[in-house]
Amino acid sequence: MSVNADTARAVYDAFATGDLPNVLAAFDDKIDWQEPEGLPFENQVGPGAVAENVFGAVLSQIQDFRADVREFVDGGDIVCAIGTYHGTGASTGVELDAEFVHVLRFGPDGKITGFRTYTDTHLWRQSLGL
Repeated sequence: MSVNADTARAVYDAFATGDLPNVLAAFDDKIDWQEPEGLPFENQVGPGAVAENVFGAVLSQIQDFRADVREFVDGGDIVCAIGTYHGTGASTGVELDAEFVHVLRFGPDGKITGFRTYTDTHLWRQSLGL
């Protein structure tokens, strides 16, 4: 695996243990974070915006949230993570069990410059009560 794939794996491992400072440290200052249409987690620019408006929102609205990665696809400057989101809607009690593909783009300095999520927004909306 490439250095970028190793970085991606380390980011998911850090997220799984709640180590958000190390997750955010892997992001470029101008990371372009893209979420699917139909979810309340809008596209963001910068680690601070991602932490507050994506991570903070998800972790407050989905209890016991986790993103389990089954596979990494190493494309050099682009790494894909394939897995499943799990958790329970905090206001609905509806289980979230939605597959995802994440596309991580890396800059020449090894920082993550772009992140895009592909997932089943219908399952998310049910869990969130939207």
